[in-house]
Amino acid sequence: MVRFKNRYLLCEVVSEDPRCRQCIEDRAVGLAVREAIGRVHGDYGLARCSISFTVKYLNAYTGTVLLRCRKDSYRLLSSALPFVRQLESRNQKYPCALNTLHVGGTIRTCQKFLIQYNRRQLLMLLQNCANEEEKQCIKKSLLSSSLTEEQSQSADEEDDGGTE
Repeated sequence: MVRFKNRYLLCEVVSEDPRCRQCIEDRAVGLAVREAIGRVHGDYGLARCSISFTVKYLNAYTGTVLLRCRKDSYRLLSSALPFVRQLESRNQKYPCALNTLHVGGTIRTCQKFLIQYNRRQLLMLLQNCANEEEKQCIKKSLLSSSLTEEQSQSADEEDDGGTE
């Protein structure tokens, strides 16, 4: 049996309207990306990219999208992403753009990159804080976003205790 290699593109939905992020659906993102590929690369590019193209993950609150495609056609997909200008959801069109953050071979590498990216974003927010209350809130977010070995081991011990 032949194993088909995939590439995962981690993208960010950039829009001026904050309502856009909460209203998007994975189906709408997939249709917009396919439409952009068809406009830029024609039928050939659309056929190459749509073989295993899927939206694997969408977080509407953070605007993070994970797209999967075949390894040999990820360049076609990534070159068409800047041409996504709007997403249509619930019969409304929201102007936005897709910004590629990372291209990885597995979902796990994309997750690791996303954790580091979010930490850097929180640190930038920490530097721009106006008062002490905001700083404490962001510091709490930074600490809760990282798991230490001790915390993960104690969580495993609690899970084991309930099964015996």
